[in-house]
Formats: sequence, structure tokens, C-alpha cells
Amino acid sequence: MLIFDTTYTNLPERFFTRRAADPVKEPRLLALNHALAAELGLDLDWLESDAGLAMLAGNAFPEGAATIAMVYAGHQFGHFSPQLGDGRALLLGEVIDRNGHRRDIQLKGSGPTPYSRRGDGRAAVGPVLREYLVSEAMHALGIPTSRSLAAVATGEWIFREGAVPGGVLTRVAASHIRVGTFQFFASRGDVEGLEALARYAINRHYPDAMAEANPFLGLLERVIAAQASLIAQWMNVVFIHGVMNTDNMTVSGETIDYGPCAFMNTYDPGTVFSAIDRMGRYAYGNQPKIAHWNLARLAEALLPLLDENADSALEKAVAAINRFPALFEAATTQGLRAKLGLATEEPGDLVLAQDLLTLMAAGNADYTLTFRKLSDVDSEPQALESLRALFAVTGGIDSWIARWRERLTQEVLSADERSKVMQRANPAVIPRNHLVEEALAAASAEDADLVPFKALLAALSAPFEDQPGASVYAQPPKAVDPGYRTFCGT
Repeated sequence: MLIFDTTYTNLPERFFTRRAADPVKEPRLLALNHALAAELGLDLDWLESDAGLAMLAGNAFPEGAATIAMVYAGHQFGHFSPQLGDGRALLLGEVIDRNGHRRDIQLKGSGPTPYSRRGDGRAAVGPVLREYLVSEAMHALGIPTSRSLAAVATGEWIFREGAVPGGVLTRVAASHIRVGTFQFFASRGDVEGLEALARYAINRHYPDAMAEANPFLGLLERVIAAQASLIAQWMNVVFIHGVMNTDNMTVSGETIDYGPCAFMNTYDPGTVFSAIDRMGRYAYGNQPKIAHWNLARLAEALLPLLDENADSALEKAVAAINRFPALFEAATTQGLRAKLGLATEEPGDLVLAQDLLTLMAAGNADYTLTFRKLSDVDSEPQALESLRALFAVTGGIDSWIARWRERLTQEVLSADERSKVMQRANPAVIPRNHLVEEALAAASAEDADLVPFKALLAALSAPFEDQPGASVYAQPPKAVDPGYRTFCGT
């Protein structure tokens, strides 16, 4: 049995809509995250029972489940929608995990809600398993993220471009409070609702802010810092979210909503994979400035709470937002230093790293492999040649290596020690797009072959290790498809 707490439902009724899930015909468990279940303190035997499967499919729920669709607004590709909300998801409630942290449990694909906007409220097996794979990969990479507890096939067909098998994802998150949640109340002039939401978010995520003279400014500053750190981590593993709307940015600082996400192979800051991002708004290289823009929208929403004087409130908001670039650069530089094996700080470190990125872009070099090979350059005899072979244009890489080695003279680690440190910062395995697509295609086929999915998931669970027999998961595709596109799956 799973016992839920439901603190979000203590907020006023206008924050959500109560809605029962639509039952599915023949639920079948595709994946269950045993490690996460243990972390949450859940009973695995119960989760794998008929009663557990019924909950994971949305057919029946334990007593105390909330089953609510949360309302929010959001800027979608720069255009403001005053009411969005959970159009195919239901928050079941909250649990306190073994570390004392409160975690939401939500179903995605559980049927239409009042916020569905003519959608069917369902999800397809492919996108459900994509989120499962990529969110668990991000967790293994050490990046704050929502998690996937279970994936269930519904035994029903849903219609997108054609008929595809339906699925339900059980998602776990620190919370589902978004920038767009604040925008919903601010856009309506509902200051009472805005303050209730802000106090709830502070108590749940940043309780230390309540002790400050201006706790609402403290909330804004902490969200800015959390997002600066998060986006820097995205950039340092070349993750592309694909749909960085304000309703897809959490105040907790977790990655959420894995729709048209993907990882870059050859380094190109202009890379776009999302089929709906026709203008490249959310290209890889644009992600920091989009995060900055989104956070400015949060600051706008919070203005009535920052100060009774409008000019003073704006001044405080602008000062907070203007700290984002420096916070992001500091977090990015810290990550890049680790990737380069630099334990100390020198003024030219960021330029050194950026020069390597420039060489990667010019030489069509694979980002992940370049850093992984660099980890071994001074500890394995063949590593330098392997590194050079990644560059279509090798001019410049040798002189850069010389500069890097000169910088290393200021460090104290031996070559072997440094190699081990760098390997912990430079993954050998990421969710390569071609492998993800192969696994999803097999799982979505009529005979539902889950073997490729499970093998890829296992490899992604230990991304920093050189796994015996798993070298195929570390390799980029033999031929990069410049037309590769990902889709939301809604």
C-alpha cells in the first residue's frame, strides 16, 4: 500500500482541478524503477501486484490520493498563454522519501483534464519510454531532474501521425511548481493566490529564505541560482531540452518535461532537434539566454510581492536577474575545469575551454568522445591519436594540447590520478539519439521488444564507467543525419 500526503491540495481550489483518471483496458508493466522505489520507501511487492499496477495505470488509487490537474500559464515559444495546466497528467500526491525529502508522484498519460485544450490526454509508449530513459540518464549523470518510477502500456491505441500504442509514465519530482504557475496568478492580478503559492514554494524548497527580511526576493534569488547551475550542467553534457517554455521550468531547479529532448553528437552551438522549434529559439547555444529570459518572467510575476513600491520592486527584480550571467558563467567554468582536469582556478581557464570548443566546432568533433579521450591523453599511449582522429580538421588541436599541458604544470595530480578525476567528469555513455530511437522503435512495435530499451537503460545507469561489452553505447552514429528531429508526443 502507498500512503500519500497531499499538501498542495491545502492551497485554494483555484490552484487545481480534481479529476479522476480514465481507466485503461489492459495495463502491462513495461519498466519499474526498483532503485527509485527503494529511495522513496515504497513496497516493491505491492507496486508489482495487481493493485500497484492499477495505480500505475490510473485504474484505481489508494485511499488519500489527490488525483488533481494543476493549473498554470506560460510563455510558449515567446507567446504568452494565460491558461495552460496539466492536460494529460494527474498529481496523485506526495511521499516523504528515505532522506526526508518531499516528492511528488504524478501520472502522465492518464486521460483528458479541463486543461487538455482538445487533446486526448493520453501518451504514447515511445515518448513515455523516452522520458524514462533520458530522465534516468540525467540522474546518473548527476544532473537535477525529475525521475521515472514506472512505465505502463495501456493495451490501447492512440492516434498521432498514425495509430501508436498508449502508455502511462509515473513521474517523481521535487515538485511540479513552474515559472508558469506563478505567471498564472500574476496575469490575473491574483496577489493573494500569488503570495500563497510563493509561501508554499519557499516552505517546500527554500525554507531558509523565510528568515530573510524579504523572503520573496530570497525565493527569486534562489531559483535564479538553481537554474544557473542546472543550465550549466546541461551545457556541459550537451543536453538540449528542446522546449524551454516557462511552463517547463521548475522553481526547484530540476529538469522536467522531456519532450523533444536530445543530446548533441558533433559540437555545434546552433544544433536544434525539436521538430516544433522551426526558428531555433531553443537551440543548444541559446539555452542560457532563454533561461535568463524565463527567469525575468518569474521576476515580473513576483513584482507585487517584492515591494509595495512599484519602482523599488522593479529595481530589486532587475538586480536579482542581472546576477544570472555571472552565476551561469561561474557554474559553467567550474564544470569545464573538472572536464579539463583542473583542480585549481586560473584566469584563463574559461578561454582555454572555449578554444577547445571552437576547435571541435571547426573540426566536426564529437563532444562527448573528445572530452573522454582527453581524459586519457597522458595515461594511455594511444589516446592522443584517438583524440586527433575525432577532428576532421586537425589543425590547432596539437597546439591546444600543448597549451593544456602547460596549464597542467600548475596542478599537483599525477597523470593517472588526473585521468581518473577527469573520467568522473566526462561520461563515456550518453543517450545517443540513434540508440534511443532504435530502443523506442523496438518497444513500440507490435511485438513490443523491450530488450534494446533495457540494455540501453543499463548502460546509461553507469555513464562514467568503461563498461565491458558496452562499447556500442559509447559510439556516435556512423553517419550523422542532419535532418534528425524529435517530437513532443502530445
